[in-house]
Amino acid sequence: MSEERNGRRGMPAGGARAPAGRSRRRPAFADRSDAGRQLAELLAPLAREHPILYAIPRGGVPVAAEAARALGAALDVVCVCKVRAPGNPEFAIGALAEGGVCVLSDTAMEALCLTDEDARALLARAGEQLQEQIDRYRSIRPPIPPNGRTAIVVDDGLATGRSALAAVRSLRRRGAGRVLLAVPVAARESLAAIEADTDGVICVEAPVAMRAVGWWYERFGPPSEEQVAALLRPRPSRA
Repeated sequence: MSEERNGRRGMPAGGARAPAGRSRRRPAFADRSDAGRQLAELLAPLAREHPILYAIPRGGVPVAAEAARALGAALDVVCVCKVRAPGNPEFAIGALAEGGVCVLSDTAMEALCLTDEDARALLARAGEQLQEQIDRYRSIRPPIPPNGRTAIVVDDGLATGRSALAAVRSLRRRGAGRVLLAVPVAARESLAAIEADTDGVICVEAPVAMRAVGWWYERFGPPSEEQVAALLRPRPSRA
């Protein structure tokens, strides 16, 4: 289990340690790039493992790109699509990830009185969206196989944690040696729920009162597909 220090979380014993928390009168991060730089400070001890940072599109890509640049690490995406509640697309009742991974909350299903038929329809719709996402991002960047490597799942924040859990399980299924989760901010309850599925969690801020992920950023507008593509596009090697 990872250690906790005044609302900040770091690696398990022997890994990175998060510095002590601090009282904040403003958002913790200027934007996703700033969040990536702060996250990279905690990830620095992992650089010697030559990890692959797998961003959850779209919001996780600017965070992961900045952290990967600081660490000199490889960057890729792990495609995940939320299974959204009917009539409330902001509420995810589950997530699908590449490799045939499905995470679905029975509690959320029951609370919304959704039937098995409803679930099948929602999963079918999410599956189509996931395939579109895979086709789009793989046309920009060929996948980097995680076989035996240290894989770090990166997103811009963790609310319910279902997308991150699907991503972690996807990379585990695809053969990663170790799978870690790294996020700038996360609800403590969600971190605790996902931690058992990972080999470690790294988080800059783990508040008791999470509010929305965007509350922790000064600028949190969604990155455009063009911005994401530019960050993911392989850079030409220098002669």
